[in-house]
Amino acid sequence: MIAQRDGVVAVPARPGKDHVDQHLDSERLVVVGTDADLAAVALRLLRKEKLGSVALGYVPVADSSTAALWGLSTDQERALDVALNGDVDPVPLVRDDVGGVLVGLGVLSPVRGVGYSDADNVLRGQASRVECTPDPDGGLGLRIRIVNKRLIGSRVRESRPRAFQLGCLPTTVTLDGVKHPRPMDKWTWYRHTEDLRLVRGV
Repeated sequence: MIAQRDGVVAVPARPGKDHVDQHLDSERLVVVGTDADLAAVALRLLRKEKLGSVALGYVPVADSSTAALWGLSTDQERALDVALNGDVDPVPLVRDDVGGVLVGLGVLSPVRGVGYSDADNVLRGQASRVECTPDPDGGLGLRIRIVNKRLIGSRVRESRPRAFQLGCLPTTVTLDGVKHPRPMDKWTWYRHTEDLRLVRGV
């Protein structure tokens, strides 16, 4: 669903331009749904060049990496009040090289290849998974975690670049809880030049 101060509109999961674009003249939209739904609306804002003029509130209806990342309430009544009335806090918007955006958690798994955080070689060989989120601490925009599982515990390498590039054997890509339709042998995440105007109530 997409909510505004003057009403609520029911739209399909991961809504596209036919359901979103007609609402982009609003100053604030509220997505009631999943991280993937939020990403779909953020993508329409990006493509219609509305990131700078439309604030985006979020009411998660399921487990949400985005809510955990930005300290959003998971109580729906509280979350809706903040989304409709709270202050806007610009946060990094992460893009990929196949035309998508990432608002919560991206995962590549398993990985065997070579990865770079900006110019730094952070992976050469195998990893159980590579995780990407927008960086909640500001910085250059991304938080990358390279995880190697061991018999006891895991070894994690973390970096905070503006961009991450990977070349690898075909791997599974999951974006905001949705699996990419085919295995990929290369992948790039990078910070968009404009931030997402997320309503956080801070």
